[in-house]
Amino acid sequence: MAASIVKRVSRVKKLNVSHISARYKLLTGSRHFSTSKQWNKALVLGVYENESTDSIDFTGTARKFDEKADGKISQLLLTVKKPLKCGKTRTLHAVDPEFSSVLVTCIGKRGEGYDELETVDKGRESIRAAVAKAVLQLRELGENEIEVDSCGDTEASAEGCHLALFSYDDLKAEKSRKPAVRISCATRYSQDKNSMEKEWRKGAILAEGQNLSRRLMEMPANLLTPTKFAEIVKEQLADKCEVLVRDKDWAESMKMGSFLSVARGSVEPPVFLEIEYKGRQSDSPLALVGKGVTFDTGGISIKPSQGMDAMRGDMGGAACVAGSLLSVSKLQLPVHVKAFIPLCENMPSGSATKPGDVVTAMNGKTIQVDNTDAEGRLILADALCYSEQFNPSLILDMATLTGAIDVALGAGAAGVFTNSDDMWNKLQKASVRSGDRVWRMPLFNHYTKKITECQLADLNNIGGSRSGGACTAAAFLKEFVNNKNWLHLDIAGVMSNSGDVAYLGKGMSGRPTRTVIEFINLMSKETKN
Repeated sequence: MAASIVKRVSRVKKLNVSHISARYKLLTGSRHFSTSKQWNKALVLGVYENESTDSIDFTGTARKFDEKADGKISQLLLTVKKPLKCGKTRTLHAVDPEFSSVLVTCIGKRGEGYDELETVDKGRESIRAAVAKAVLQLRELGENEIEVDSCGDTEASAEGCHLALFSYDDLKAEKSRKPAVRISCATRYSQDKNSMEKEWRKGAILAEGQNLSRRLMEMPANLLTPTKFAEIVKEQLADKCEVLVRDKDWAESMKMGSFLSVARGSVEPPVFLEIEYKGRQSDSPLALVGKGVTFDTGGISIKPSQGMDAMRGDMGGAACVAGSLLSVSKLQLPVHVKAFIPLCENMPSGSATKPGDVVTAMNGKTIQVDNTDAEGRLILADALCYSEQFNPSLILDMATLTGAIDVALGAGAAGVFTNSDDMWNKLQKASVRSGDRVWRMPLFNHYTKKITECQLADLNNIGGSRSGGACTAAAFLKEFVNNKNWLHLDIAGVMSNSGDVAYLGKGMSGRPTRTVIEFINLMSKETKN
C-alpha cells in the first residue's frame, strides 16, 4: 500500500513479554461481567427534533415512559426553553425509582429517510449516532446497565450502541480499561416484543462482525502474525464454518509465485486461509477475497517511518472478510460462501523481493515488480486466480490497496471497481441500509494499458506514474479475474476513523464489514427466490 495512506493512530503501549501469553486469550473475547458487581441502571429515550417550546415529540417508547412517570420527562425538558437538536442530549435524574439516570437523545426529524445526494438513509444514521452518544455519556457517568429505546428502528439502534462501546484496550492495565456495560432493548412498552428482540439481536450481530474486524486490525503485528490470525479466525468461525489453514509448501505446490514473492522477506511463514460457510447447497458459491498483509513496511521500497505503526491494519481486507463471515454465520443466512485470505508480512531483508524482479502468478502471467510497496495486488492476484477454481457466482475482494483512493475519496466512502452494473446496484443498496457508503470508480482500458506496457514481463505492478493509482491497481487485479460478477473494494481511505463516523471511536474502523454483510443478505434472498 502506498505510503500516502499512512495515518497517525493511537500507539499501543509496549508490553512485557511475560504478560503476552497470559493476556492473549483476552484479545478476541468479549468483556466479562462480575456477578458481584453493583449495577447502576440507566435508560435512553429518543425524541424527534421539534421547534416548539410547548411540546415534546417523543418516540413511542419515550411517550409511554413519560406517561408512566406522570409527565416528569416532558416537564423537565420543557423547563429548558431551547429545543433539542439532532444529536444533542439531556440527562435527567430522580425521575423514576428503577433508573438512576434517564438520558434523552434527539434522533433528528421525524420521517427522515433516503437522502439521494448523501446516498444514505438519514433517519437510520441519525439513530445510530444519537444512541451511540447517549450510551457513551452514560458510561462516563458510571452507569453500567443501560436499556435503550428502539427509536423506531431497533436494528439501527442496536448497531449504534454496540459499535460505540467497542474499545481495544485489552493490553492496558485493568484499571485503565473502559468499564463493561450491559445493553438491552427497552421492549417493555412494545406490543411485539419478539419482533423487536429479533431485530435488536440482528443489529448486535452486525456490530459484532464489524467489531471483530476492528479488533483484528488494532492488534499489534507482533501478536497478530499470519499464523496467529489463522488461529483466531479458526477459533471464531469453527462452529459454523470449515476453516482450512494452508502453509507455504501448499502455496508453492499451487504455483502462487506472486503471493510468495511478498512473503519471502519475512521470517514469519505465510499462510493461506480457505474458509467455507454452507448455509445452503450450491455449486456456485459467493467468493470473498481479503488482503492479509499483517504488517507492511513497504519491503525494499520502504515506507517513511512516521505513522508506519498504522500498517498493522494493512490486513483490513482480511479482517473484514472474517468479520463478515462471523455475522453471516450467526445470522444463519441461507447462502454458500467461500473465502480466500492470503496472509503474510511485507518486510525488507536479504531475501526480500527487489525492485525490478520478475515473478510468475498462478495463472502463468509474469509480473515485473518495480515497487515492492505495491504488494497487496501481488498477493490478491494468486488468491483471485485460486477462487476462480470453485466456479463462484461472484467474486468480491477487499483490500487496503492504495493511498490514491484515500486522496480521491477520503473517509467518505470505499472505492468500488466492478464489471457488473447489477452487482454495483446491489452493493450500493446494501450501503444505504448500513450507512457505510461505497462509490463506483472506473475500470477503463486506459488504465489497463498503464500496467500492460511493461519492459520485462506481461504486467508491471505499478502504472508508471502516480496518476490514477487506485484505477491502475484495479486494472492490475482485473488481469487475474474471469468472473463476470467481480467487485473490488479499495478500503484504504476508510481503514481508520478519526471522528468521521459518529458512532465509531478513533482507531481502526472495520469498514465496510456491515455493507458486505447486507450485500450477502441481499444475494441470499435473491438466490432463495
